[in-house]
Amino acid sequence: MIIHVDLDAFYASVEELDNPTLKGHPVAVGGLSEHGIVTTANYEARKFGIHSAMPVFQAKQLCPNLLLVPNRRKRYLEKSREVFQILEKYSSTIEKVSIDEGYLDISHWQGNLTQKAYEMKEDIYKNTGLTLSVGMSYNKFLAKIASDWNKPNGFMLITKGDIPGILLPLPIEKIHGIGPKSANKLHSLGIETVEQLMDLPLDFLMDLFGKWGIEIYERIRGIDTREVTPLRERKSLGVERTFEEATDNLKVLLGYLEEFSKELEQDAIEKGIQGYTVTVKVKTSSFITYTRSRTCSYTIYKMEDLLEIGKDLLEECPKGEPYRLLGITLSNLVPLTIRQLSFLEV
Repeated sequence: MIIHVDLDAFYASVEELDNPTLKGHPVAVGGLSEHGIVTTANYEARKFGIHSAMPVFQAKQLCPNLLLVPNRRKRYLEKSREVFQILEKYSSTIEKVSIDEGYLDISHWQGNLTQKAYEMKEDIYKNTGLTLSVGMSYNKFLAKIASDWNKPNGFMLITKGDIPGILLPLPIEKIHGIGPKSANKLHSLGIETVEQLMDLPLDFLMDLFGKWGIEIYERIRGIDTREVTPLRERKSLGVERTFEEATDNLKVLLGYLEEFSKELEQDAIEKGIQGYTVTVKVKTSSFITYTRSRTCSYTIYKMEDLLEIGKDLLEECPKGEPYRLLGITLSNLVPLTIRQLSFLEV
């Protein structure tokens, strides 16, 4: 048995926790400049169509009364640590997917598993003030589907007896790995739901999607053999976002890059690492991916250095069509203490 946990509107929830006057109002966390982006929106703001990775100016057009607060990555990391320290009481096998999301192997749990899951949710709420949505099932794919079912503060259990019935009515976009391009291919064939997708033979899906066609075929039948795997040695550290709408507006792209560089610096400090190589990745509206990298003779992790190099690399990326994804990554990693020791030797 596997649990997927997902903290509800995490950044915005932390802000409401620290400043209760924000509760009940549409709130977004993000950059305050005209080129800033929304990192997280609370559920009141989402009613207006505001979502993560949306430019701030667009969010304000949708909701003039939107309360915008700056991103406090260090504070969110603190609260994330609090949550995952509590989760460690419930499982020794945890795969942390991101700052607010992870999988737990709970095969060792005894008794009423649902009751135990609710006890875990209550434990986290009492000790951190945060709510999380929990999905429980016999594999990672279904646990993830379940955690999205009753957000916020939800719980959902999917058993083998629920398959395939619970999946059949779902839109194909709910299947992890079916992005906009794949969905458009299927829509052109008249495939809108998982039930319709089930009618396609494996050979056809492989012709359409290559090896990924096998995974799609298995996932919609409730098959996923991936194990919960705690993170091994990290080879890179990065931040990337897929946009709701592709853009070629340089000011908007630079706004994203600035926010990502801030987030990457905080991640590097949190994990005690720095690196020699910076990579910028873009994906065009026609789903062509380009990367540009630069390896320095010195280690970096500061936002200013990441942004300066990132701007140069973004400029080197091919132009001509809008980008639907942007990311920046730091690699060739070494411990942060190496730089500090080198100063002592000078």
